[in-house]
Amino acid sequence: MIRLFVPHPLKAGAGVAPSVDQSRYLSAVMRLNVGDEILVFNGQDGEWRASLTEAGKRGCLLRCEAQTREQDHAPDLDLVIAMVKRGRVETIVEKAAELGARRVRLTQTRRTNVDFVKLGRLDAIAIEAAEQTGRLDVPVIDDPMKLDKILDGWDPERRLIFCDEGGDARPMIEALTDTSAPAAILIGPEGGFAPEEREHLRSLQFVIPVSLGPRILRADTAAIAAMTLWQAAAGDWR
Repeated sequence: MIRLFVPHPLKAGAGVAPSVDQSRYLSAVMRLNVGDEILVFNGQDGEWRASLTEAGKRGCLLRCEAQTREQDHAPDLDLVIAMVKRGRVETIVEKAAELGARRVRLTQTRRTNVDFVKLGRLDAIAIEAAEQTGRLDVPVIDDPMKLDKILDGWDPERRLIFCDEGGDARPMIEALTDTSAPAAILIGPEGGFAPEEREHLRSLQFVIPVSLGPRILRADTAAIAAMTLWQAAAGDWR
């Protein structure tokens, strides 16, 4: 059944007006008629079965009929990723949503060579991935921020899993000994972290340096591999 993310309160009998693009998708692409049903969610009120009550050139209107699932939330995992080229960062956001990350924090490091990103485009990718995977929420995509600023404001209760390409860290699957605390995964740029960044990260008590194996991985591959390992060890795959 079609699933749509709608930023509107959901409850029995509530009317929901999809966006122009969503209305066009329902009526022109999927060719739904009045009375047909879809699923809707907003990240707060669970998932609802909704029926199409109006379908016309000016848009569509839905009515919530019954809740199909109560609200739950993704595992408490953030992804902190150095900005990379557009295609790769879009892949990272899509896979982060599919793999259950609750938040993607874009960061600028010493060797980051990308300084612009279309957040609206990334939000749309995250929403589409949530719709397709059955998630009941959508990961938040943060504005890019300097790595030093992110670290200065870090909550020490959240472990920062630093994927260190230096080769002298423990394998990630072995390093995940405490699986109860909130976590974040840090992935660097294509050129790797600068020596002073590695030194700073390793000096912080909340940072856990880990290795993703003997090969140097591209940022998108590293992000997918690290999130997969964390989900297997500490997330909702267990």
